Parts: sequence; structure tokens; C-alpha cells
Amino acid sequence: MTRALVVLLLVVSSGVAWAQPPTDAGNKRRIIGVLEVKVEGVPKDIAAQFQTDLEKQLDSSSYWLAPKARLHELMANSTRWTEGCVVGACLREVKTQTGADLVLLAALTGSGTSFGYIVTLVRTDSGAVLSQEADRCDVCTVSEALTAATLAAVRLVTAAPEKLPDEEAEHAAALADLKTQMETETGKARRHGKTLGTILTVAGVVVGGAGAALYFLNDHADYGLATAAAGGGLALGGVITLTF
Repeated sequence: MTRALVVLLLVVSSGVAWAQPPTDAGNKRRIIGVLEVKVEGVPKDIAAQFQTDLEKQLDSSSYWLAPKARLHELMANSTRWTEGCVVGACLREVKTQTGADLVLLAALTGSGTSFGYIVTLVRTDSGAVLSQEADRCDVCTVSEALTAATLAAVRLVTAAPEKLPDEEAEHAAALADLKTQMETETGKARRHGKTLGTILTVAGVVVGGAGAALYFLNDHADYGLATAAAGGGLALGGVITLTF
């Protein structure tokens, strides 16, 4: 009787330890939260089975998986959390309350012998999608689809870098590159504009002078006046180009 009681207490204690996210400084396990599991056209218990299978597949020494029910239980302590948040800045509260830097979204659907899944890994610091896998089979069983979805989730989690990319730094670097490219192109355009302006001005002066000469040398011929006017227009265009 005493031995049975001890065993029972050990089991209960183990369950409580599993139910709590790792908080001690020496625990390096990564916390992964299952935020959403949607099922359609398949038995409802597939959602729970997916989480159970995923927990078995993940290395428990490296990851702590918070099932959907447990994650939402932890989030119930927050006054800033609203059900329905799956992407975006609202996920920062998940990180604050649970310590999870990644959450999983899963959807499994089926009709007849056709089944499909989508598994998405989302960052909680920015709410951005980190990675995703999706597939569909026309002729398979729900068990096969469940296994495929579970393995896809394992791949996404284990492939996630230990240090997530600094999105703000990458965005700033991209903007800096774009600014440099724009400045380079603007400089080229300005140099081209100055060259073109000089050519137009010189050509305008030459054509204008020739037109004036024709006008006076040919008894005020109209074509001489027109040529002079055209030259003046070219020169004016060149001056404007050089100015701007």
C-alpha cells in the first residue's frame, strides 16, 4: 500500500513538473507553444492526438511543448490577451506570459480519402511567420495525414535557429541598401543631366547664331528667324536642365 502510494505520488509529481514551463536558470529547453490546432472533415480527437504525437517525437531534453489547453491556461492570467491572436504583435504577450519564443499553428482537413495539412511556426517576439509546411494527398488515410503533419511540425521546430534572425536589423540594412542604390542612381542622373544640359546649351547657341545669320544675310528670311528661334529653344532647354 505504501509503495503504491509512493509510485502514485511520483507520477503526480512528474505530471506537475511536465505541466509547468521550465523557469530555472539552468534549464535550456526551448519552450514551444501549440497555439492553434484546427480540424475539419476528420475526427475531433485528431487535434489532441497531433499534440500527443508531437510531444513524443520532440526531444524532451531540448524542448518543452505546451499543448494548446495548457498554453491558453497560462494566457488566462493576462489582462492583455485576447483569444484569436495567431499572428502579429499581439503574440508578444504569449512570450511575456509563457517564455515561448515560438508557437505552432496546425490545420488538418479531410474529405473522403483526401487529406491535407498546414503547419506554421510563428515567432512570438514579432508575430511573423518563421517557416511553414503544407501538403495534401488524394488517396490516403487520416492516420497517414496525421503522421505527415506531425513529422512536418518536428522538422519546423528542430530546423528553427537557436538565435532567431534580427528582423529589425535586417529591415534597416535593406533600407540602407535601397538608399545607397537610390543615391547612386540619382548621382548618375544628375551627371547625365549636366552633360545633356551642356550639349543642349551649346547646340542652341550654335543653331541660334546660324539662324540669326541666315535672317540678316538673306533679307530677313522667315526660315532664318525660325532657325534662330529653334536655337533659342534648345539653349533655354539646356539652361533649365543644368539648373535642375
